[in-house]
Amino acid sequence: MRRYLFPLILGIAGCGFLIYLGMWQLERRDWKEGLLADITTGIQADPVPLPDAIDPTMKYLPVTVSGTTTGAEIDVLSHTREQGAGYQIVSRFVTDDGRAILVDRGFVPQEARRLDRPPVRLQVTGNLHWPQDASSSTPAPNMDENIWFARDVDAMALTLDTLPVLVVASAIEGDNQGARPLPVAVEGIPNNHLSYAMQWFLIAATWAVMTLALIWRIRQRSY
Repeated sequence: MRRYLFPLILGIAGCGFLIYLGMWQLERRDWKEGLLADITTGIQADPVPLPDAIDPTMKYLPVTVSGTTTGAEIDVLSHTREQGAGYQIVSRFVTDDGRAILVDRGFVPQEARRLDRPPVRLQVTGNLHWPQDASSSTPAPNMDENIWFARDVDAMALTLDTLPVLVVASAIEGDNQGARPLPVAVEGIPNNHLSYAMQWFLIAATWAVMTLALIWRIRQRSY
């Protein structure tokens, strides 16, 4: 029995640890689902006027703001299921109280990107947002063509000379010049903890089978 002891202890310890990791991922899934529910509740709350002082802790806050676009915009490469590839139009927007901010007015298909969008008065309902679209593989913006591959609030604000404040429109009163709002939603927030849990449980099962196979081989050698 002594020759079985080490692989048996190793097998039990390994399976226990892997199962623990799977259970931890299930707990993380429950936590993430609660967080997403809270975010959804916040997104869908009654909008308030744009606060005087704004910072990233107000992410997802529903707001309403009136003002005028200036004609300056950033085109962010995007796509929708219905229309395929296109662009999200992020416009420089001057509010009625004189603040220059960014407004994500929504999606236009590729053929509409170069249409003229002169200054226009709008009333925007949407959510404050500081999206984290970029990854380590995201290309830098093509400044010559005004094509961006991710929304970066600080960089966009510097380019369009605005405050680092982005309102993602959910509804717009006025001529939105062909753009279709893409409201903030939790669908873009990943919740992959269940799949991670299943992976750990499968690894635990594999570890158990390998342990049994090792014990069987040790037993066969003893004959």
